[in-house]
Amino acid sequence: MIEEHIGFVYEITDTQTDMKYIGKKKFWSKVTRPPLKGKKNKRRSVKESDWKTYHGSSETVKALLENTGEWRFERKILRLCSSLGEMTYYEMKEQIDRDVLLKPKEYYNAFVGGKIHRRHLGHLIKKSD
Repeated sequence: MIEEHIGFVYEITDTQTDMKYIGKKKFWSKVTRPPLKGKKNKRRSVKESDWKTYHGSSETVKALLENTGEWRFERKILRLCSSLGEMTYYEMKEQIDRDVLLKPKEYYNAFVGGKIHRRHLGHLIKKSD
């Protein structure tokens, strides 16, 4: 599944408070290592990210994880995405559709943002005959 996709949009639910967090995560991360002896160019490669254990970038969620542990949270993938633009678009769409910034008693999200251009979503745009 992850070979065919860049990443996903997810929802994390705090089972103690029923509060949620909406975010995105890539399956892969870029790694830059120093050049080999006698060479000038840095070595670049790709490795699998920590997506299997990732719980979001929210400082509140991170603190709760540290204090209470992973058992407190349920994680769910909402959508698999084929490009970074698609991932950003659908993360923002989920956040806006759910009014995450207007519902601080329901969502841990404190920020919504991203730059997306139509060309980033070209593979999603429906062609008319």
